[in-house]
Amino acid sequence: MSAISRISTNTPWEPIVGYSRLVRAGELVAVSGTTATDERGLIVGGGQMYVQARQALDNIRVALERAGLAMHHVIRTRMFVTDMERFAEAARAHKEFFADSPPASTIVEVRRLANPDMMIEIEADAYAGTANSQTAGGVAAATARKPGARVKPKTATNPPVKSAKKPASKKPSRRK
Repeated sequence: MSAISRISTNTPWEPIVGYSRLVRAGELVAVSGTTATDERGLIVGGGQMYVQARQALDNIRVALERAGLAMHHVIRTRMFVTDMERFAEAARAHKEFFADSPPASTIVEVRRLANPDMMIEIEADAYAGTANSQTAGGVAAATARKPGARVKPKTATNPPVKSAKKPASKKPSRRK
């Protein structure tokens, strides 16, 4: 079994909650929810979704670098925002960091975060394996599609499943 390593930062919440910024277990790397804090743990970009998203992503980048990884190793992000009306600002920052190697991603609106000045929190999962490893589907990474390439949906090989509903049976009416 692989060793597990943990990386912490100086954010004030880590010792209070009891979590690590990044945990690496073999080739799997998980970065905890990361907000827009500077090196002193102070929130930056008050009222600015884009600025906070960039700072959070930069904090993720720094944590990954401490583990010997880069942003292109990220395979999934989860963004929690307090105002979905400002989705475009969060998306713009995300794209700036991941345009060349886009991960799977989710964005969800939440009522609030740990501090009311926080507008976004981002989690990231990364894969630290080699580039020539096999994917879950058995296709070598070298044959994976290029970023931005369109994939044509495959046609079904089985006929469509018919509804299991039975037509209503007509009972003969009884007249008295």
